[in-house]
Amino acid sequence: MEQTYSYWERTAFIDGADVIIIGSGIVGLSAALHLKKSDPKLKVLVLERGFLPTGASTKNAGFACFGTMSEQLAALKHTPANEVAKLVNYKWRGLQRLRENLGDANIDYHQHGGYELFTEDEAVVAADAINQIAYLNDLLKPAVGGHDIYSVADAKIAGFGFKGVSRMLYNAFEGQIDTGKMMRALLYKVYDLGVMVLNNCAVTSIGQHDNGVQVNTLQGVFKTGKVILATNAFAGQLYPQLDVKPGRGQVLITKPIAGLKLKGTYHFNEGYYYFRNIDGRVLFGGGRNLDFKAEETCEFGHTDLVKQKLTDFLHKVILPGQNAEIDYWWSGIMGFGEEMSPIVKQVESNVFCAVRCNGMGVAMGSLVGEEVAELALDS
Repeated sequence: MEQTYSYWERTAFIDGADVIIIGSGIVGLSAALHLKKSDPKLKVLVLERGFLPTGASTKNAGFACFGTMSEQLAALKHTPANEVAKLVNYKWRGLQRLRENLGDANIDYHQHGGYELFTEDEAVVAADAINQIAYLNDLLKPAVGGHDIYSVADAKIAGFGFKGVSRMLYNAFEGQIDTGKMMRALLYKVYDLGVMVLNNCAVTSIGQHDNGVQVNTLQGVFKTGKVILATNAFAGQLYPQLDVKPGRGQVLITKPIAGLKLKGTYHFNEGYYYFRNIDGRVLFGGGRNLDFKAEETCEFGHTDLVKQKLTDFLHKVILPGQNAEIDYWWSGIMGFGEEMSPIVKQVESNVFCAVRCNGMGVAMGSLVGEEVAELALDS
């Protein structure tokens, strides 16, 4: 059935947008924020297909991180060292911009540091990583303002209560946020600048129209001067030629745990598993590497394989002997590609994209949004 709108609805909500942003996640709202700061007169409209931002922005683990030792060493196997350092600096600057834009209190930011764990059967991998600490610190020191980043933290293993963990590395510069508070703060910020966000408005196609762009949605047709595509993992549904593939992350949170010893962000197995403290609970997610093909999906949900592995690790390694109860399960869809850098470019006349954050949307998103906003303003 064709949607019919009143004069008021069309003039106040639908017609006349200078820029339409598709996707109300970190990147989309950061783009809207930058557009309005750069030109307050612009009429900016954000279209979101979900009731809440659909994808990863309200479903991520809230890690304000820029990469473990193992992740950096893996990247160095196929990427020039200067490019690895450049990307670390990009993520570091993105985190500072997020904090600057929203304020630490509004996103519940805490810099407790990040830890990388190595299990007892990873002695060789751990030794290799430890042997390269000096090299990696030297390479990445300029990226975070002249500081050494990584150090050995084996002495803290017993205090955290882990079982089967033999070595541990520490990164003093990583932090954590409350994802829900971050997204609320971003929404309030753009609302205050006059940006309109319409939810439950899925885009079906984008086409050229006169001197602008026509955006076809399940709620009707929108016409605008320029479009910014900020749907990350879902970008391929509108532009299949983009090198971005979905990757599902499955996550759990326990019920509150009395006397919880964990404080900080933790990774193991090259970052494919990650956990942290939040409100006296443990958040734990990952396992995408157990079956990459199955997790390369735009479908939310869980698999028995990943749920079982996460549950086993939780009870046997992270919280051994504590009988922790699981309170929440959910999943988020991230966007990945062959290259680690995001895609920020023009895809056709007056249409720009900012996608492929490779699971680092919290770190990258603010700068990625600004870059695509600048691209649209300059065109």
